[in-house]
Amino acid sequence: MSELTRELTVVNQRGLHARASAKFVSAVSELSEATKVTVAKDGTAAAGGSILGLMMLGAAKGDTIVLTVSGENAEIVMAQLSAMIEDGFGET
Repeated sequence: MSELTRELTVVNQRGLHARASAKFVSAVSELSEATKVTVAKDGTAAAGGSILGLMMLGAAKGDTIVLTVSGENAEIVMAQLSAMIEDGFGET
């Protein structure tokens, strides 16, 4: 089982707010239970499947977050979730 970690910059205007978090959680919820996703900011981590947890990170535009993906298809999942973040969750 591989674990991948990547630093990403939040680019959408409102940061990791409710709609962006919901979109991210929706993508994570479609993954196999063997795949684990976490998002961290300033040493605080949240499960990728928790809207409230992601919002509590308080990630604003320009902040750096750390995305960690482990388990089944980690490389593909990392690419998909990273693209979503880099695209500003389709909001920019």
